[in-house]
Amino acid sequence: MSVDDVAAPTLHGLRSGPADSAVLVLHGGKVTSHDRARPWQLSAVRMVPFTRMLRRATGPSVAVTQLQYRYRGWNGADRSPVADAWWACEQIRDTYGRGTPITVLGHSMGGRTAAAIAGHPDVVALVALAPWWPDGRETDTLRAGQRLVVLHGTMDRWTDPVASRAATERAAARGVDASFVPMAGAGHFMLRSPRTWSRRVREFVVDQSREVSSTKPE
Repeated sequence: MSVDDVAAPTLHGLRSGPADSAVLVLHGGKVTSHDRARPWQLSAVRMVPFTRMLRRATGPSVAVTQLQYRYRGWNGADRSPVADAWWACEQIRDTYGRGTPITVLGHSMGGRTAAAIAGHPDVVALVALAPWWPDGRETDTLRAGQRLVVLHGTMDRWTDPVASRAATERAAARGVDASFVPMAGAGHFMLRSPRTWSRRVREFVVDQSREVSSTKPE
């Protein structure tokens, strides 16, 4: 996959030095838009607290990065953010080494993008927050042995929690370590019980990073 020369994605937080594992944070977006994605747009700003929280929670052994796409939209068959996210995985690989385990955290369109890049060989786990999974088959990209946790507000009117649950169960039936967490009374933008959203993400990512560290060869 490649990105064009007109607009370029940006991977924030990529640092020098060793890392046992990495986290790639993906923000949401629009169904259709070729406007440039900017770091001050709400979809990106919404994920900054998660990025900062995970950096504090995991420490220097985990490289926590946040991707800024080229464009704001998914854009139909172009699937614009998918090439950007794949590029980000390659940047992580080039910086920290082939096989560095990557956990992908995505909200809304970012959740759809996360599922689309699950086939990258270094991606080991996905955290999808209120994912935009309209087909119900988005999780078919995951392979047995990968981990998936999906958090979705029961009052979401932008993306469908029922579809998310079905896609999670579909993944579990194929051997993925998958779980669905209904966020009671919450809507799409995670404004209700934000500490609960944050805590559940933190617990999963910290557990995942510890598992990676415990199995890493000396």
